[in-house]
Amino acid sequence: MRTITWTVASTKMDKTVVVRVDSYKIQPKYKKKYKISKNFYAHDENNICKEWETVTIKESKPLSKLKRWELV
Repeated sequence: MRTITWTVASTKMDKTVVVRVDSYKIQPKYKKKYKISKNFYAHDENNICKEWETVTIKESKPLSKLKRWELV
């Protein structure tokens, strides 16, 4: 199972947190770096997470249309 440790971007949904993972890519011709962001929707059963908190999430079975991760 894959795990990701990153910061929480949003906690506005009930029992769901959004973890935004940032990475950088390099444009091949001009060698300029640019940022790529990807959102992971994770299940938070007891709504214990706060925004900007560092959390670890792991893969799980699909829980809804977007949620495929859960808090460790």
